[in-house]
Amino acid sequence: MSDRFFPPDTSREDICAYLDVSRETQDQLDIYVQLLCKWQQRINLVSSSTLPQIWQRHVLDSAQLVPYLPQTAKTIMDIGAGAGLPGLVLAIVTKKQVHLVESDSKKVAFMRTAIAETGVDAVIHHGRVEELACLHMDVITARALAPLVKLFELTARQHHDALEYLFLKGRAVKQELTALPSSVTLAAQSYPSITDEDAVIVHFGNKN
Repeated sequence: MSDRFFPPDTSREDICAYLDVSRETQDQLDIYVQLLCKWQQRINLVSSSTLPQIWQRHVLDSAQLVPYLPQTAKTIMDIGAGAGLPGLVLAIVTKKQVHLVESDSKKVAFMRTAIAETGVDAVIHHGRVEELACLHMDVITARALAPLVKLFELTARQHHDALEYLFLKGRAVKQELTALPSSVTLAAQSYPSITDEDAVIVHFGNKN
């Protein structure tokens, strides 16, 4: 992954060039961004103060997970998906199947519209992740949802030996890692965020 850092005012064009995506994928991202801005006027999907920097704060912040996805991964689960961040962005950029878990009906309605209009391969689970039977996902991700301890509690039923986790975390990540119980035996690696100097990407996977 590049050590380049992208400030909040980075343009859509620079971000798309960095992501090296096709014109079709750029069009899908445009549709998603336009829908997010439109729906934000009616329901609270993201902080309204971030909309002027939506490409850096939300699109790139989500897409920066792509290089850390296992090459063999076919399915991704985004828990507490909200506005579809990072899940829908990952579905657009990677073309992998993404499962979006969200309990809020209004946010689910937004994601259904976004899926229909972008044409991505995504499945919505309207409910709580802790109530889902194991879906045998390849990767679980979450953004700004809960401390690491809570994330592992919420996803306990989803765990299997080959499962990997990618979490976008903030400045409290060191304390969160220290607070993990001994029952979490997965190897953890942290990588710097390219959109937020106080944030990191944390990857958990088997030590073998």
